[in-house]
Amino acid sequence: MSTTYTGNRQYLHGLQALLVLAIFLLLPVQAQAQQFVGGGNRNFYDFSQKPYYFGITLGVNSSRYTPFRSEDFLFSDSIRIVESINGPGFNLGIITNLKIGKYFDFRFLPTLSFSERNLNYTAGTRSIRERQRTVESVFVELPFHFRFKSAPYKDKRLFLIAGVKYNFDVASESRARQADALVKISPHDFAVEYGAGIQFFFPYFIFSPEFKVSHGIGNTLIFNPNLAESTVLEKVLSRTFTLSFHFEG
Repeated sequence: MSTTYTGNRQYLHGLQALLVLAIFLLLPVQAQAQQFVGGGNRNFYDFSQKPYYFGITLGVNSSRYTPFRSEDFLFSDSIRIVESINGPGFNLGIITNLKIGKYFDFRFLPTLSFSERNLNYTAGTRSIRERQRTVESVFVELPFHFRFKSAPYKDKRLFLIAGVKYNFDVASESRARQADALVKISPHDFAVEYGAGIQFFFPYFIFSPEFKVSHGIGNTLIFNPNLAESTVLEKVLSRTFTLSFHFEG
């Protein structure tokens, strides 16, 4: 229970830091947007004529694992606690947006994502020792999203997104050459994603800050029966919170 509380508290601290960053980045954009309030939706109508458009996306992320303990954990004398610690990262990608009717879009956002995840083990010996397994990954991400958009108001509108994503860790081969005494994580991962954001329509581009949560649905643990750090785990799922800034036009 204390492990879950500690992990959740660290995750919330990461979200708070990202929200503060978003506020500071949005202040100058909001100030510029006020210049176009008097013109109603004049910028929006220019972009509404396009059936598709492209763009780039920049973002920061906070990633962690969700470890599930196995039955062997109950009988383990060598490991007392297994917990996950958040790690920082950033994203860089491109956007392809296809309009489907008036309020829906289909989006494909191939992205290069740098992230760090940690598994922290506390030994169950007289002298308590901690060992941390850090997984530094470089993911090629292939997300497919559907987006629902509200009606525009003064060159702004809200939106919701939902979809799926496939990840491949291109850095996994270098980790495979490391010592066998480390927990191994699969380079492949599938996840469901959902989030929300807001669009600001400017004369030459659309700026869209977006909050997104990604939940892994596949077990990424590569089981090793000869390694205590592996046998105490039944499965390991991924979880990522991402704050993105889209520039489209």
